[in-house]
Amino acid sequence: MSPSAETSESAPAPQRPTSSRIPKIPFWVQILTGLALGVLLGWVAKSGDVGWLTTTLQHIGDLFVQLLKLAVAPLVFFAILVSITNLRQVNNAARLASRTLLWFMVTSLIAVAIGLAIGLLSNPGAGTGLTPKDGKLPDHAGSWIDFLTGIVPTDIITPFTELNVLQIVFMAAVAGIAALQLGEKAEPVLAISRSVLELLQKALWWVIRLAPIGTVGLIGNAIATYGWNLIGKYATFTVDIYVGCAIVLFGVYPLLLSTVAKVNPLQFFRGAWPAIQLAFVSRSSVGTMPVTQQVTQRLGVPREYASFAVPFGSTTKMDGCASIYPAIAAIFIAQIFDVQLSIGDYLLIAFVSVIGSAATAGLTGATVMLTLTLSTLGLPLEGVGLLMAIDPILDMMRTATNVAGQAVIPILVSAREKILDRDAYNGARSISLETAAAQEPEANVSVPAPAAA
Repeated sequence: MSPSAETSESAPAPQRPTSSRIPKIPFWVQILTGLALGVLLGWVAKSGDVGWLTTTLQHIGDLFVQLLKLAVAPLVFFAILVSITNLRQVNNAARLASRTLLWFMVTSLIAVAIGLAIGLLSNPGAGTGLTPKDGKLPDHAGSWIDFLTGIVPTDIITPFTELNVLQIVFMAAVAGIAALQLGEKAEPVLAISRSVLELLQKALWWVIRLAPIGTVGLIGNAIATYGWNLIGKYATFTVDIYVGCAIVLFGVYPLLLSTVAKVNPLQFFRGAWPAIQLAFVSRSSVGTMPVTQQVTQRLGVPREYASFAVPFGSTTKMDGCASIYPAIAAIFIAQIFDVQLSIGDYLLIAFVSVIGSAATAGLTGATVMLTLTLSTLGLPLEGVGLLMAIDPILDMMRTATNVAGQAVIPILVSAREKILDRDAYNGARSISLETAAAQEPEANVSVPAPAAA
């Protein structure tokens, strides 16, 4: 043995310096702390009539929402564009896309049926003390004419400045299909698009990290502005929305996962929980989209398919906002305005939920779907004003349900088409948002061809 080797063996191992590091607080703890602090500050502002505190909470919440909206328009455009072109790497892409749309519609029908059943059983508008005079016309209303004629924009700038998500999706889909047709000639544009998309997602991660602070402002402002007394008038309606969403989130989705995909539903919640909790506090499906795509890929969905299904679902797959909520809200408003709904009206609600959900932007506080439903039924649009006071509280559970569905459907389709990586699904674990932001799920090298029906 050489002297140098002997010296190296006898030398004591270097010891790591001990330092008192501040433990990193888990994101879910930050969120719960933000919720509790928001409730406390809102109560203080309301009970003590502290005007400056109410104004501060409002500005904090508005700033968080504005930061989310800032990234939405370009994020939707480039995500849809890139996702469509990614389908060329997937065998039988048309079949996957059609199966995805089919499951979107099936789960929407199930969700709206649950919403109607709950509304009819609970009579949410009875005994509230609210009258038609309490309502007011919304700033923006939706109609079928607006929906159909509003798909095609008049120019390429206005949809981005006015945040018309439906028109942005249309332009992105056209650009993506054109890029597929051009093939290699479109590769320089696609390379830039992928880089811009990554840049936007990285910037959005920074906004997501601010979610606990945004939660303080959003919840605090809602309580400081409306107080518990007004919220109490909507107790039945609020419970209906939460129960309906919970049935879909913890009943329908697990049932579909266990029977259709034949996977463990508990494993889904373990892997998808970061996206669900972020959706709950951010109240934005589009803002949660990068996290939703991360967890969906970690649950075994091929990256090429997930990069299509998740962005597309973030703008069109809204079981909470476009199915459960408008169904119960229509019954609530009809009872306040003393309008009798017929069986045909209930069928119209189901039809609107399936076809019109593309008009629901994946943004905080979107009311387009509700106004579209009310205008179709001929109910007074002033009813929307009745629900604005309670909307922030409802939107949290609605968005969590939306995002869970946006992750469930790709898993169902992948399992049915035999392209789901079941080992990855069974091994998926919940990760922190910091880990998700720092790591990119490995892309599947190849995607097996979907099995024949």
